[in-house]
Amino acid sequence: MFGAVSTLRADFRADRTRSGRHGRALQVGLISALLPLSLALGHCGKAPDPTALAAHSQANVQVVAKTNSQTSNSRMASGDTFEDRFPAPQFKERFPSASESFLQRQMSDFSPKRAVQQQPPEQASYKVASLEPQVPYKRPPREDLTTLVSMKSSAFPYFGNNPASDAPFLNISRGDRRGHRSYSGRVYWQDETYNDNRVLMHVPEHFDVRKPGVIVVFFHGNGATLERDVRNRQLVPKQITDSGANAVLLAPQMAVDAADSSAGKFWQPGGFKRFMAESAEHLARITGDPNGARAFANMPIVIVGYSGGFLPTAWSLQVGGISDRVRGVVLLDAVYGELDKFASWIESHRSGFFVSSYTRHTARRDRELMSMLRQKGISVSEDMDGPLQPGSVVFVETGEGITHRDYVTRAWTQDPLKDVLVKMSATPSLALARVASTNPSAAGR
Repeated sequence: MFGAVSTLRADFRADRTRSGRHGRALQVGLISALLPLSLALGHCGKAPDPTALAAHSQANVQVVAKTNSQTSNSRMASGDTFEDRFPAPQFKERFPSASESFLQRQMSDFSPKRAVQQQPPEQASYKVASLEPQVPYKRPPREDLTTLVSMKSSAFPYFGNNPASDAPFLNISRGDRRGHRSYSGRVYWQDETYNDNRVLMHVPEHFDVRKPGVIVVFFHGNGATLERDVRNRQLVPKQITDSGANAVLLAPQMAVDAADSSAGKFWQPGGFKRFMAESAEHLARITGDPNGARAFANMPIVIVGYSGGFLPTAWSLQVGGISDRVRGVVLLDAVYGELDKFASWIESHRSGFFVSSYTRHTARRDRELMSMLRQKGISVSEDMDGPLQPGSVVFVETGEGITHRDYVTRAWTQDPLKDVLVKMSATPSLALARVASTNPSAAGR
């Protein structure tokens, strides 16, 4: 047996000399295949035939080669090639596609998350040191600010009762939908007409919360929206600014574009007080003065009711909870009812003023209210020629050619709201600063 193994090793060395160096893997495979065979031959007790042994060795080499080939083919068939297991780097995975922003990809994939994003260096502002004497601080110039703010205490949505009938305001339903049947019989749905809680807020560029001022609350009429009508058509914010008065504007959205005068939350006791308290916080925020909330919360109020706005005006005076803060009431062709509420406020608040301007549509009711006041011994004026004084009660009838639709911009004069604020500013006892005298941009309007 050992002689046979020696012979094979000699043959291997001879083959290596004649053929050159073979791969170590082939030699190891042949030796592994022949060792069991040599052991078996040793047990047989006789030397193997060199010819047969060589043939057997050649067969084993072919089997090993075939097995290696099948294994390689199997890996290729299953995709487990070298390229599959170790793919070449793809640059498209590192750089964004044409539809991506490189900065966004970089920030989202690689940069650590930060609570506050720093301003890019190219946008940072710098203050250059100066050796010149420092002048007293002056507030930087700004533009008029007009914005819409959602408020919980605004008129709608409202799910309480109508105090006129003590019945639920939303008095009709269709499936899950609820609505209100108005006095005219028309149905308005809550999700379309009584679901807007926004308030138009306007702060003129010259307004200064540190000076005596006033808050004007404007209740619009029927068929109106804040943007289309109050701001764009009736120019209420512009009239506030053009007056030069130190005044800001609040205009809550009532029934949206509907022939309805419902007061919503202003029907509720304390409703107007809650509205003004919430407004003070919002006004302080949008003016950028955190200390301004207290000033706004104590600032005097002028309520302006146009047309159907008479109803929230009357109820705010009677049950609003802060009628003592109201320095004036202006009704623009709006005395359609609630005469007792207006007469009661006028009688008990002689430090404020009351103005009602009217067309033929409301002339009968206005004359009735004048009669009620005169019977109480209250003096009534019928012109707007002089300044407004505490206790002034003025009724002004406008002539032909003055239309109800345009009454907010043209009544006894052009821009009647502006005229009221100018006349208020001329009366120091009404505690309203006129900023136009010290503000060239306001005075030049």
